Amino acid sequence: MTHEPLIEVIRDGRTESVHYGSLVVLGADGTERFALGDVDTAGYPRSTAKIMQTTGLVRLGLDLPPELLALAVSSHSGEEFHLEGVRRILDAAGLTEADLANAESLPLGEKPRDEWIAAGRPARKLAHCCSGKHAAMLTVAAAHGWSIVDYVDPGHPLQLALADTIENLTGESIAHVAVDDCGAPLFAVSLRGLARATGRIATGAPGSPEHRVATAVREHPEMVAGPARDVTRLMRAVPGLIAKDGAEAVGVAALPDGTAIALKIADGSARARLPALVAALGQCGVDFGEALNLPATFRSTFAAQAV
Repeated sequence: MTHEPLIEVIRDGRTESVHYGSLVVLGADGTERFALGDVDTAGYPRSTAKIMQTTGLVRLGLDLPPELLALAVSSHSGEEFHLEGVRRILDAAGLTEADLANAESLPLGEKPRDEWIAAGRPARKLAHCCSGKHAAMLTVAAAHGWSIVDYVDPGHPLQLALADTIENLTGESIAHVAVDDCGAPLFAVSLRGLARATGRIATGAPGSPEHRVATAVREHPEMVAGPARDVTRLMRAVPGLIAKDGAEAVGVAALPDGTAIALKIADGSARARLPALVAALGQCGVDFGEALNLPATFRSTFAAQAV
């Protein structure tokens, strides 16, 4: 992929570092408003794919209250309310933590991880940031009578159905199937397709799986990440926004009208992801005021370009 400069790190008025990447903004009608870098070569969406995967699970019959549906989308911080939510999903389906195929882990969030270590607690599957998604996948597999032992196998009926949903929402064929850090299949799509899918979910018709997922994320941003996480802060700062972060500095966001953004920071540095998303949203007319208080050390290279 050919990337372009997106974010500069400024010290005393001089550029100290530059983060390259690719970014696309699609308008409410799905047409391109702005693009930098390579937005049409397939790449790994990482955990931003969870918005699409959860939509696919709802299409397959997943029926959870909004706060738990948001947890299915999450890369949660491992706060106690996250862990309790995963337990609720498993208990309702007659499943246990042992059924989860994700690895044992410490909490992702700094504060809950420090508290976990201080208490001498061992790594466990429940604490993994993807346990909400896995619990939801297990629930659907069990409801359909499918095997739950191999529910993360790319050839499993559940994963084949989720792949179909991703192709439907992105409007493109999956270019490659890999394995994410959590053990679930990872489907490679372009940033353009990722933005298209996020915009479609943001504007789903009332009662549709897309609308149910978008509503859950909007109403419960703390479940999608955690109180101190930037994606939660971003959604709280912009009414109606849906947003999701992913490993290796992938990010998506969509406004209520369907205007959608997808980006990838080339070096995988998460510190540049939020400034790039904020700058792109600013180009779409979003005024954050003092809501986020981003450090003045970050400056976008595309802020003066109208979209």
